[in-house]
Amino acid sequence: MSLPFHRLADIGPVYGQRVLVRVDFNVPIDPATGEISDDSRIQGSLPTLDKLLAQGARVIAMSHRGRPKGPGPENSLAPVVAYLRAHRPYPVYFAGEARSEEAARAVSSLQPGELLVLENLRFDPGESANDPELAKRLASFADLYVNDAFGTSHRQHASIVGVPQYLPAFAGELMAEELDHLDQVLARPARPYWAIIGGAKVSDKVKLLSRLLELVDGIIIGGGMANTFLAAQGHFMGASLVEEPVMPVARALLAQARERGIAMVLPTDVLVAREFRADAPYRVAPATDIHAGEMALDIGPATIDAIIEALEPAQTVLWNGPMGVFEFDAFAQGTIKVAQALAALNVSVVVGGGDSVAAVGKAGVKDRMTHISTGGGATLRYLEGEELPGIRALRQRVVG
Repeated sequence: MSLPFHRLADIGPVYGQRVLVRVDFNVPIDPATGEISDDSRIQGSLPTLDKLLAQGARVIAMSHRGRPKGPGPENSLAPVVAYLRAHRPYPVYFAGEARSEEAARAVSSLQPGELLVLENLRFDPGESANDPELAKRLASFADLYVNDAFGTSHRQHASIVGVPQYLPAFAGELMAEELDHLDQVLARPARPYWAIIGGAKVSDKVKLLSRLLELVDGIIIGGGMANTFLAAQGHFMGASLVEEPVMPVARALLAQARERGIAMVLPTDVLVAREFRADAPYRVAPATDIHAGEMALDIGPATIDAIIEALEPAQTVLWNGPMGVFEFDAFAQGTIKVAQALAALNVSVVVGGGDSVAAVGKAGVKDRMTHISTGGGATLRYLEGEELPGIRALRQRVVG
């Protein structure tokens, strides 16, 4: 959990001040049309940008997009700028990379209530390398720094940890919302508090599971990772994904749950198929009756009912990871039905992780979750108890 940090409301009057805002404009572009195919990250940045611009700040927005090897149109932020020009009432300008003279001129000519977007930060290798000279260059453009990119705040990059060494630093609206909700489930959850943890591999979430066993009243395990737990209990899993080297860890986590009196719900039945494809024939099998050559691809109806029953008294639920191969409609029912059941309960639900976000979207209940984290890897690390570099940087002293 983070210690106190400065918020946007703490800045005070910003009219005429230059505010450098780290946003997350890492949006997907449809290669056929060149259009943005999912604008949720841009939408997430707008409360901060709109608020600062409405108060007359001169705002410089900076972001990465993709993982470019160097400058190129395929990773340019030009489509984002076009989107902003079409959807926002204020002037939106676009400049080159931070070290260019074009960027410096654009910053100096920026007027109150105007937005300038710099070109993709990662076109400059100094961004990922946390080059202090790039950080100083970026800081020279502004009077204040705002980090509103929670999803990249686990990175030791110049725009995340370098710039706030030289400018007063504040959390943007989206950043503050993320931290408030995640801190709530980590330190002040309404109880009973349950976690739903899915996804493919136990090895990816050992730290998260260990941490949650110190916090929650019950854990539901689904997805491919449930196979490893079932195998650790002695079940034959056929051709299912099982991490044999992690089975001792799974046994230790099961023992830890028993010792702490924490309920751990594992699948009692699963959907099994002999091929990993969307239209593969499947059957519902008890977890004790999986045949050679069969692989578990979703939780079964009895398990869905048990999960819903377990969650009925819950007051807080943290969800990270789908219950099955939800990309295939035939094996998405476990994930969808659990999501729909959660939406119907009077419960605080925090959803974290890219696949989980996509899953609640597929279930049609995205707008009925209490909070959907934008963080992905950053969310996972924060829930594991790691202090993210970008959050730590919001509290450090500015170099004199």
